[in-house]
Amino acid sequence: MTLGVQFRGNVGPNGTGRWFTHSWRQDQRVVWLVVPTGPVQDRTPQIEWKVQVERQTPSLLKYYLEVKNLTPSTVNVEARYAILD
Repeated sequence: MTLGVQFRGNVGPNGTGRWFTHSWRQDQRVVWLVVPTGPVQDRTPQIEWKVQVERQTPSLLKYYLEVKNLTPSTVNVEARYAILD
């Protein structure tokens, strides 16, 4: 398994951010996870996220990651991936 961070960003209060990442081989099994990295809190969920995919070429995929901030404060996020063997 290969693990990594594709990008870091932030989403404004109660806002939604959308990013894409391209040129992933279609034969790879990629799992995405988006996690909040700040601010620290221990009350309620900070984000919701979803992944969508597009066939970019016959052999490449493009992933779209949409992150919704559930809080009244800006949230920093990190998009992590795992390529399964």
